[in-house]
Amino acid sequence: MSHRPSLRIGLALLALVTVTACSTQVERLQATDVKDLSGGWNDTDSRLVSEEMIRDSLSRPWLQEWGAARGSKRPALIVGEVRNLSHEHINVNTFTLDVERALINSGKIDFVATKDERKGIREERKDQDINAREDTRNAMGRELGADFMMTGTINTIVDPNGDTQVLFYQVNMTLISLVDNRKVWVGQKEIKKLVTRSKLRF
Repeated sequence: MSHRPSLRIGLALLALVTVTACSTQVERLQATDVKDLSGGWNDTDSRLVSEEMIRDSLSRPWLQEWGAARGSKRPALIVGEVRNLSHEHINVNTFTLDVERALINSGKIDFVATKDERKGIREERKDQDINAREDTRNAMGRELGADFMMTGTINTIVDPNGDTQVLFYQVNMTLISLVDNRKVWVGQKEIKKLVTRSKLRF
């Protein structure tokens, strides 16, 4: 009989620990806050890499040479395929959108819609040709052709040692002239992270 109070207290504490362990806590963050939880590629890496890449590409001679040969006309760019060759799942679409945003916001280039986006736009023009008033129609055959295409790859090297590993990310981007396939700019950005995972103790 004397053990029953202790047993009840123990069960109550166990239930409390179980409820606490299963509870979910949410902390609302600013979109620009840096939070590295897993050590893997994240939104901060995507944003910083894209901004630095575009800043470097637009400071190189190809842009000045283009402007000198064509007056004040801005080159038209399109982002092509960015391949994820890393060991982890990376949302390449998010990175591509970050690159597009940095290009457009620079104000130094004209940006052309992607292949998939153009399909939807062309369908809309076809619909307008049939259904829209003549004074509001947008005719076919007036699209802006791209002068350059930007492509890239995301690669990783993992160097593990027990509970510690070094994650090395290398992003390569290339700008290619669509007139003659010349590579006018090649950029590279590297990120290295030391990740230590603590063992779970009870």
